[in-house]
Amino acid sequence: MTRRDISGILLLDKPFGMTSNQALQKAKRLYASPKSGHTGTLDPLATGMLPICMGEATKFTSVLLKASKAYDAVIKLGYQSTTGDAEGDIKKLFDVASTQLSMQDCKSVLRQFVGKIVQTPPMYSALKHQGKPLYVYARKGAAIERKPREVTIYDLQIKSLSGNELTVSAQCGTGTYIRVLAEDIGRALGCGSAYLKSLRRLCVGNFHLNQAKTLEVLKKMNEMERDHCLLPVDSILSDIPSVSLDKAEAQAILFGRVVRRNNDESRIDHTRQENIVRLYYQKFFLGLGEILADRSIKSKRLLSDGYIISQNHNLLS
Repeated sequence: MTRRDISGILLLDKPFGMTSNQALQKAKRLYASPKSGHTGTLDPLATGMLPICMGEATKFTSVLLKASKAYDAVIKLGYQSTTGDAEGDIKKLFDVASTQLSMQDCKSVLRQFVGKIVQTPPMYSALKHQGKPLYVYARKGAAIERKPREVTIYDLQIKSLSGNELTVSAQCGTGTYIRVLAEDIGRALGCGSAYLKSLRRLCVGNFHLNQAKTLEVLKKMNEMERDHCLLPVDSILSDIPSVSLDKAEAQAILFGRVVRRNNDESRIDHTRQENIVRLYYQKFFLGLGEILADRSIKSKRLLSDGYIISQNHNLLS
């Protein structure tokens, strides 16, 4: 298949039983994209939102890696899994059915996990130790010391309680392990532990699952239909303020020069603490710029000259 020069964001609804990299490779082949990457790994048993950046969009993947995420999770109470989820070896610790565990009990316990909490990353994770993911060591029976770290749970709500299965919705910051959260909730409820039976990611940043497409749907589309599913490169950066440049300013930025705005304050919000802005010429996205102390602008991360020329022939002439 001939490789295509294509850029954009694909919102993929990852299926059950497939690694994030396997899903990425299948999407990459569908689009014949030579350069692609996913943002935020989902375990094989997890489904849902997996943003995939193609072409020029791969330059901005770090923005989504840091974005908040929302999940629906089913937690099996009273059991312990070697992996923290349904893929591990599971043993029963506690007969939840014989207790009087109530919705109110669960709501009360869940409240203590909202805010900044400390988690120890699990051994079955993609975190690196001496260049290798921790799960490589875990599969060999080795245990590596992991430092606890602070994560943020913005919201945690109980959706249902049926026997020993607790279904919750969670909105959390980057670096949160829902498997670890499930275990901690099980212990806090007096059930010994718990494991994550299923997980579905609903949101990443401002991207919602109702915008996503499955691989099966994408396979049935023709090339033009699939291309229409790609969001613009700058959609990944919607929370960053924007600045419009005239042609001379845009050319200066693209040639690596600092742009001074001649005291024109109307297009920059200097009340923000952040100094990064999106740069545009006639609504065409150029990349990211940085506001300097004297309020001039320099380039931070730009689209390639080749891509800009292909999309806007007159800008660099």
